[in-house]
Amino acid sequence: MRYRAVISYFGAAYVGWQRQLNGLSVQQVVEEALERVFGAPTPCTASGRTDAGVHAEGQVIHFDADTSIPEDKIPFAVNTELPEDVSMLLCEKTNEDFNARFHAKRKTYCYRLYLSRHRRPLLDPTHEHITVPLDVTLMRDASHLLEGEHDFKCFEATGSAIKNTVRTLYQVKISTGSLPTIPMPTPDPALAQVPMLLNLTDPREFNCTVDIYVTGNGFLYNMVRIIAGTLVYVGMGKLSLDDVKKTLETGDRTLAGKTLPAKGLHLIEVNYEDF
Repeated sequence: MRYRAVISYFGAAYVGWQRQLNGLSVQQVVEEALERVFGAPTPCTASGRTDAGVHAEGQVIHFDADTSIPEDKIPFAVNTELPEDVSMLLCEKTNEDFNARFHAKRKTYCYRLYLSRHRRPLLDPTHEHITVPLDVTLMRDASHLLEGEHDFKCFEATGSAIKNTVRTLYQVKISTGSLPTIPMPTPDPALAQVPMLLNLTDPREFNCTVDIYVTGNGFLYNMVRIIAGTLVYVGMGKLSLDDVKKTLETGDRTLAGKTLPAKGLHLIEVNYEDF
């Protein structure tokens, strides 16, 4: 019987999803857990690789197993064998020909930032820390330039052997959220919480989280991290909208922003439509 499952993991301790010789992968710990539950080697296939340090909220896998465990009970059994930073959230029977990798139609990633003068230890493991304000409105304008079908070789890190670098981005969306205000050590209730605000006429935002959601039919090596870095540079004023257009037109990687660290990247969802 073929099963489809959704896996969530905190990627800091792993060399990525795929098994590798240089360290522990998420795939290894999941397959070892499945083997202990089912009593037989149980290879699994994911929707795609995530790199070292990248997290997943909705990675999809498939595997074959001959078991009497009801499908809705399999996550409970598997999670007892998994480390605390990996969890199976859902498991269901699926078509025998379902393939988590080849049948995926679109994926959504989110790159998470927080804008704060000082480091926030509870956010830092899963967000990139930006210490200056960003013009999020301008970042949204730039994000729309990336939507549609383009040759994204300018947003690909070196080292990839992929020849076809044309991809379609269905949506690039940016949302913001507030950070907890900082309690001030004063008995005066009027001064109990004093947020650090910018000038009211300043379009930039600060003391907030910024989530950059990117939905596409496929992604190049480090593509979302470079897109996020480019949008951050736009928000800082280091790149203009014309610069983003020129980057896409020329395919020149040196014109785009830097590759942001892996810790801010999250695989959110994989969509299969007909499955």
